Amino acid sequence: MKIQKLIEKTEKITDPRRQYGYLQHKLVTIVVIAFCAIICGAKDYEDIETFGKTRKNWLTKFLELPKDIPSKDTFRRVFERLNPIEVSNCLYSWLDNRDCKGKTVNIDGKTICGSKNTIHKAYHVVSAWVSENQITLGEITVEEKSNEITAIPKLLDLVDVSGATVTIDAMGCQIDIAQKIVEKDADYCLVLKGNQKSLHDEVEVYFENLQVKQQSVVVKDRGHGRIECREYFLETDIDWLTKKADWVGLAGVGMVKSSVWEKNVLREETRYFVTSLVDVEKFADVVRKHWSIENHLHCRLDVVFGEDSARMRKDSSPLNWNVMRKAALPLLRNVDVGEKNSIKRKMFMAALDVAILEKILF
Repeated sequence: MKIQKLIEKTEKITDPRRQYGYLQHKLVTIVVIAFCAIICGAKDYEDIETFGKTRKNWLTKFLELPKDIPSKDTFRRVFERLNPIEVSNCLYSWLDNRDCKGKTVNIDGKTICGSKNTIHKAYHVVSAWVSENQITLGEITVEEKSNEITAIPKLLDLVDVSGATVTIDAMGCQIDIAQKIVEKDADYCLVLKGNQKSLHDEVEVYFENLQVKQQSVVVKDRGHGRIECREYFLETDIDWLTKKADWVGLAGVGMVKSSVWEKNVLREETRYFVTSLVDVEKFADVVRKHWSIENHLHCRLDVVFGEDSARMRKDSSPLNWNVMRKAALPLLRNVDVGEKNSIKRKMFMAALDVAILEKILF
């Protein structure tokens, strides 16, 4: 039933090929085979073709293959011309787990390093990631000669973050972005650094001279040869803040002091935040979860799927691969194959055993 739903979703993607004449392979066949191959660890178009030929008998259970398996060149040409936004909408709606009410949505960008060619720079993709579900809500490509500041509001228009708390690093700490988040019926927690210098300096001086910090949480962790202590402070009495009126929904300013003892060396760091949150426990939880997009999405795209070393460069090809990897990630992470296995091992197991692949998909 679930694979049939994927086929139905895929049928809504616009076929970029000429529609006159004779098409040997349906678009749904090309997309579904490629997605299954990526789950099994395919790194290029030759891998996809090999997967299709090896698993042809299994694929014929739910796909029409009148002209055998498409060639690697067919997969390449289609991927170069597919609309990545349509592919994204297809796969993410099929996953059907995008409700983020009460959850934390991290927004951050990642450069697909291997996608640079003589025509365009390496693509930089900004993603919205739900840390609790570990699923991607959507993404947008940063246009050349632009940056994340202009891309983030466009991304917020594409996804539903109502009821969530949106976290963004210092690049996204902008008045217009805070307003956009509030308009989307969400809370925000934004890292405050030097790009908002006067506001940053004012908050820094306030916390340095504040004798009694009413709302605070202390979290201590020990493991991997280090001891870490993080102190979270939230001040909601901010009438003293000069530019308070400029920030829609601003309810507090926060500070996090981190002390890490590792290899007989003590490292200390202090970070500041502007937020619409008023509860320090919630603030501490949201700040900790902001790193989920780096550790559980961006890192895995490189380490597990080898995205930075991939050499798909032409047109929309690297963007479509990026979308499919993100869609495959929660399926691989959440599947239970009977024992504790890494995502890379699950991919290898799926490549060897159709029953494991079916369990991941279904």
